[in-house]
Amino acid sequence: MSQISLENTMVSKKVAAKRERKIVTFFKRLIKSPFGLLGFLVIVAVCFIGVAAPIIAPHDPVATDLSKKLLPPLTTDYLLGTDQLGRDILSRIIYGTRISLIIGFTTVFFAGIIGTVVGIIAGYFRGWIDALLMRIVDVQLSFPFILLVLIINAVLGTGLKNIILSLIIVGWITYARVVRSEVLAIREKEFILSCYATGVPRWEIIVKHIVPNLLTPMIVLASLQVSTFIIAEASVSFLGFGVQPPTPAWGNMLNEGKNFILSSWWLITFPGIAIVITTLGINLFGDWLRDELDPEINNNG
Repeated sequence: MSQISLENTMVSKKVAAKRERKIVTFFKRLIKSPFGLLGFLVIVAVCFIGVAAPIIAPHDPVATDLSKKLLPPLTTDYLLGTDQLGRDILSRIIYGTRISLIIGFTTVFFAGIIGTVVGIIAGYFRGWIDALLMRIVDVQLSFPFILLVLIINAVLGTGLKNIILSLIIVGWITYARVVRSEVLAIREKEFILSCYATGVPRWEIIVKHIVPNLLTPMIVLASLQVSTFIIAEASVSFLGFGVQPPTPAWGNMLNEGKNFILSSWWLITFPGIAIVITTLGINLFGDWLRDELDPEINNNG
């Protein structure tokens, strides 16, 4: 028993060492990529701001003071100025980071799960199941993305939970199409055909052989979709169907500030900059991650 335990310990150490080398190699390659590193640092900074919002925000984001309304940037105690109700713009942007991250990551997680399951079922079993599921996808794709989100929100109502639900309902189709195409390619590979020949159960083929080969494209797609959902939330909130005031969200800050665009430019400028920086950082890191994890690109390089 002691010999077996020793061998198991050695195997565990080798696995841990191999995992550690992969992580070190990953960050070494990331450091060598200026744009990938910049995107990663932006994501880390945004996540830190969202988590530490109660600590770093200088004021209560929903506290109003009409005696201090529409103060310009660099005013004492108000670095980015105040809005039409005297609320601190900087504090609202900081707390709005939380809303954007919650919506972006939550939507990607659940839309990814639903789309992956649908894509695996359609691509593996094919036949009438594939045809039915893909027709549902085609019907949904016939509607513009934002329009469909607005329609769903009009039915469900406004608020954080409903905007997340509407984005999940609309967003899963992207994952379903990508996963289906990947599964159609994987199921024709030799190692899958050998599983068929040896009588391996379908569930085992899917869980042990197909799903692991889907992780890389799904990680890449998810990293790029986060920014898409953040922009979608901001767009819907700007139109008044998303997160509602006084909850600080970048989209409704733009909506509230649009009437003061000529006289108080900072009301929409700074939330807009926050959206641009966040989505740009996520896209830069997502592009680098795609190039890093795509074996075809790596082989050609």
